[in-house]
Amino acid sequence: MGSTIETPRPFGTVPTSATLRPTPLLVRFDESALDELNTLLKYSRIAPETYENRQSDGRYGVTREWVLRMKQRWEGGFDWRDTEKRINDVPNYKVPITARSGHVLDIHFAALLSENPTAIPIILLHGWPGSFLEFLPMLNLLTTRYTPSTLPYHFIVPSHPGYGLSGPPPLDGDFNLEDMAYIHDALMRGLGFEGGYVVQGGDIGSHVSRPLLANHASCKAGLLNFIHMPEPTSVPRSALTQKENENADRANEWFATASGYALEQATRPSTIGFALSASPIALLAWIGEKFIDWTDDTPSDDTILEHVSLYWLTNTIATTVYPYRHTPKDSPGVQNNPAWFIRKPFGFVSFPKELSVTPKAWADTTGDIVFFREHDKGGHFAALEQPEVLLKDIEDFVAQVWDRT
Repeated sequence: MGSTIETPRPFGTVPTSATLRPTPLLVRFDESALDELNTLLKYSRIAPETYENRQSDGRYGVTREWVLRMKQRWEGGFDWRDTEKRINDVPNYKVPITARSGHVLDIHFAALLSENPTAIPIILLHGWPGSFLEFLPMLNLLTTRYTPSTLPYHFIVPSHPGYGLSGPPPLDGDFNLEDMAYIHDALMRGLGFEGGYVVQGGDIGSHVSRPLLANHASCKAGLLNFIHMPEPTSVPRSALTQKENENADRANEWFATASGYALEQATRPSTIGFALSASPIALLAWIGEKFIDWTDDTPSDDTILEHVSLYWLTNTIATTVYPYRHTPKDSPGVQNNPAWFIRKPFGFVSFPKELSVTPKAWADTTGDIVFFREHDKGGHFAALEQPEVLLKDIEDFVAQVWDRT
């Protein structure tokens, strides 16, 4: 899957205070893995035309026409090696991290490490079906604006356990959001940031941010771009604006008509894991649907294919749905869990095509919000869709709160 790099790279100098010794990684999958994918694509059977898959508005899922077009592009035209080059444009690492259970997990992270002694550490946490790839456009922006000696931040972008290039969770016990938070905190402290760091997260990354902020002293502040929660009884609908009420109604409609995937992943993760691991076309339909439906402007075909390809080549779809097992009883209550009320500096940025555009008054019931912005463009994959906007949000939030931490 990759090889190590001996020569230090720009933005690749690990702080001398680090207690972990990450191994630099060059991402390159064997040609045999790409050949196998192409063979499977060639012989994959496509479902026949149905009333449902002919509906161009996507209300029943992706269309057969879209699947055929994407299959053709995946087989010829899309080049995974171009994605690898973009991944390798920034430093990547692997490092063993000991979990709460005592198991040692192999964790991947991409990073921009500063040589500036006053640089502020920031960990960026992705969601599902995203990956660390979501943050590459933002990292690329930073490398054009700063040099290793002038970069005012350390940006750490891990793959959650079981996601992408990270190893899977343990096989002999449960693994939940608190376990994920423990791993990320251990990573940040092990990199020399025990004195303090900021977390930014969306989707599953926002869920992990909650226990990270609540339970780990080194995590000093957090900026979230996703807060999906039930209507709090303390905030009547009459207290909301017309736009906020419309957004709340839209979120309820989405939950009623478009959240079936989450229930399947929560209640039958084993079954869906087998089904999606067996066919690249099944995986394409399952993941591609979300990149179409959850974004403001649909990403390019190649952008969708690179995300699906990462899941396929790493064979990780079955090991990424475990956070959903906790959703029937705990979520949407993840965000309004009293044990994870955020008492540290807390920011919330809202994008209009998010699955749930949460009113600020609702978000206020989950933590001490000191920074809030509403944007007029962007959706669920904010870092991918609006990298400059989200980067400015992060920079402005950090500038406002860091001295207070």
